Amino acid sequence: MKQWIAIVLIAAGAQSASADGLKSLESFMRGVQSGKSDFTQTVTSPSKDGQAPRVKTSTGSFEFQRPGRFKFAYKKPFEQTIVADGKTLWLYDADLNQVTQRAQDKALGSTPAALLASAPDLQALQKEFTLQSAPEQDGLQWVVASPKSPDGQLKSVRVGFAGENLAALDIQDSFGQRSQIRFTSMQTNTSLPASVFQFKPPAGADVVKQ
Repeated sequence: MKQWIAIVLIAAGAQSASADGLKSLESFMRGVQSGKSDFTQTVTSPSKDGQAPRVKTSTGSFEFQRPGRFKFAYKKPFEQTIVADGKTLWLYDADLNQVTQRAQDKALGSTPAALLASAPDLQALQKEFTLQSAPEQDGLQWVVASPKSPDGQLKSVRVGFAGENLAALDIQDSFGQRSQIRFTSMQTNTSLPASVFQFKPPAGADVVKQ
C-alpha cells in the first residue's frame, strides 16, 4: 500500500500566473462534481547509500464524485484498488489478497484525495491546506497546497490545470518521496453508477481494520 502513501497529494510567480492557478482550482471545485480519467503515476524514492533513486511507474483509472467518493484502480504493473464510499476507505492489494479498512473521516483530511474529491468547496479545502499559485510550467497552471496539520506524512502537493481541467498532481512526502500523477482523457460531470464506489472484500481476502 505504499502507493497510497504516495497518493495519500513555493513562492508565487508573476501576478498573472498567480491568478490563473487559483482561478482554475476554484472553477474546478465549483463546477466539477464528478469525473473519470486514466492516469500514469511515477514514484521516485530518494537515493540511499550513493545508489541512484528508485523509480516506479504505474497506470490505472480514476473516478470521483464529490463530496467524498472516489476510486483509484491500479492495473499495471500490480493490481491495487483504493475506494472511498463516503464512510469507509478500502485498500485492496490483489497480489496479497489483503484488504485494509479505515474510517474515511480519519484517513483523508490532509491528503491529495481531499483536493480532488472530498472537500465540497474551496472554503472547506482552505481549512486543511494553505493554497498558493505557482508559475506556469509544462503548459499548465499550478497551485501549491501545503497541509496545515504538521503531523501528516504529506509535505506538499502541486496541482496542475490545463485551463479548468485537472491535468496533474506532483506530491512530495516527508520521507523525500515524490509522486507525479498525470491524468489523461479526463471526462467531467459524467454520470457514474453508485456501484463504482461500492466495495466488497473478495472471498478469502484477509481484512485488516485500522
